[in-house]
Amino acid sequence: MKNNDIVIRPYAPETDLKKLSRIWLDASLLAHPFIGEQRLHEQRTLIEDQYLPNAQTLVACIDDQPCGFISLLDTFIGGIFVSPDRQRFGIGRQLVTHALNLKGELELEVYTANLQAMAFYTRLGFQELSRRRLDDDGNPFENARLRLIG
Repeated sequence: MKNNDIVIRPYAPETDLKKLSRIWLDASLLAHPFIGEQRLHEQRTLIEDQYLPNAQTLVACIDDQPCGFISLLDTFIGGIFVSPDRQRFGIGRQLVTHALNLKGELELEVYTANLQAMAFYTRLGFQELSRRRLDDDGNPFENARLRLIG
């Protein structure tokens, strides 16, 4: 697969919702085992009902099939997820580059226990701004806030 095989387009709720929700779950189970499978399944409802409908989401496709996405709340990356079988092909990098070109700068929070994501963002040039001990639900999962300026 070549990078030019990837097309990035706007989110289409009527056809993308369930596909992106599945990508989110599959990627989250792989990247966030410390959260627990049951909690991730519960969060999937929030992804479908709140997060995807309320964000600016860009979808990466190969042969017209979604393989990853990035969801933005202005310049904040609410989430970036790539299907596990499509990871390490540059899709995440292309999604971040596309979003950075649109916004000029990006911020996000990432679980520090997700070492793969921490390394990915560091390779892209994100700089750490701060850390917090607890996640949004008050659980002891440390988060780092990062920023990338284009």
